[in-house]
Amino acid sequence: MGADGRGPKHATPTLHVAPVECSAREGGGYHRRMTLDQRTLRALVRAMPKAELHLHLDGSLRIDTALEIARTRDVDGPHTFTGMRRALVAPDKVTDQAELLAAFDLPIALMQDADALERIASDMVEDKARENVRYAEVRWAPLLHTEKGLTGRQVVEAVWKGSAGAARRHGIEVRLIATLMRSHPPERNADFVRELERHGFPDGLVAVDLAGPEARYPDPQLHRDAIEAARTMGLHVTVHAGEWGGGAQVLRSLSINPDRIAHGPHAIEEPACVAALIERGVVLDLCPTSNTQANIVESFEAFPLKRLMDAGVRVTLNTDDLTVSDVTLSQEYENAVTRLGVTVPELWDLDLAAIEYAFCDGATKDRLRESFLAWGAGVPELFGR
Repeated sequence: MGADGRGPKHATPTLHVAPVECSAREGGGYHRRMTLDQRTLRALVRAMPKAELHLHLDGSLRIDTALEIARTRDVDGPHTFTGMRRALVAPDKVTDQAELLAAFDLPIALMQDADALERIASDMVEDKARENVRYAEVRWAPLLHTEKGLTGRQVVEAVWKGSAGAARRHGIEVRLIATLMRSHPPERNADFVRELERHGFPDGLVAVDLAGPEARYPDPQLHRDAIEAARTMGLHVTVHAGEWGGGAQVLRSLSINPDRIAHGPHAIEEPACVAALIERGVVLDLCPTSNTQANIVESFEAFPLKRLMDAGVRVTLNTDDLTVSDVTLSQEYENAVTRLGVTVPELWDLDLAAIEYAFCDGATKDRLRESFLAWGAGVPELFGR
């Protein structure tokens, strides 16, 4: 375990593992094989520059930071590192999405003032930079952090201050996604978006998201006014879907015309959904570890990443939550190869695709793409040379 409290719970075991096959591309196909041992694969994905598009701030608190904030703000919570870690890291398997969401109650209670928000955002960007994440889109629900007097806009500005400062120090790019909660009254979400519009949306904010208890609030159309107001402002739109209700809920989410969908693995079971995703070019921002944890899929090995890729659906690979799911993006990448059947060149393609699907501007994408390709040019395992 590192000093920042990141545990190795979801890391792939290092002992008694067969060499990983790295498929090389020849003439557009995958057939000539290279092999990577486990340690080499782990080093490769750790060194690989990465982009992450589905990452929750309130699910990514450092344990020691949470302890300090609880102590200094007199928030009721564990007083030991072990106790705090047990509170912030969800079990390996819960009953459903609703049970997993309970793991966010304490983080949200700790994130109710500007200094705490700035500190937590800075910590998370620093943690991402440590594992060579070069671009991250950070999402959270600003209206959940207004209990002590902050406005939604002030919450966004505090998170941007912390994120942007850490990004400058570590040489990475960060953008923000403001999540609208399904459980909030539609007019409250609409008022939040209009508040942003009145004063010009804050620096770093590139999109709105819709998330929360999907089984209780399954219809995204309830929040169409807020979503359309955001789109009119020039913000992108993403929506959490398929954490309950399977592929039918993913298909239903397309009614609000999102650019991307968070989760949605069971779309593969609905041919009409797969066809619609491909036709519209909608991207699924997938999180295998988190979906296994939330019992959305039966097991990690059952996660349909390869099936979605082979069907032609646009996908990205993400952690969802650094702390709640106790997983790094490097571990998620490694597991995609060793447990989900993704080849190393395919993994590299997924990584590069995340840049194309990102909500940042074209110039930023160009810089990221150039730096990623420059790094990859010296790694023959990515191309089978």
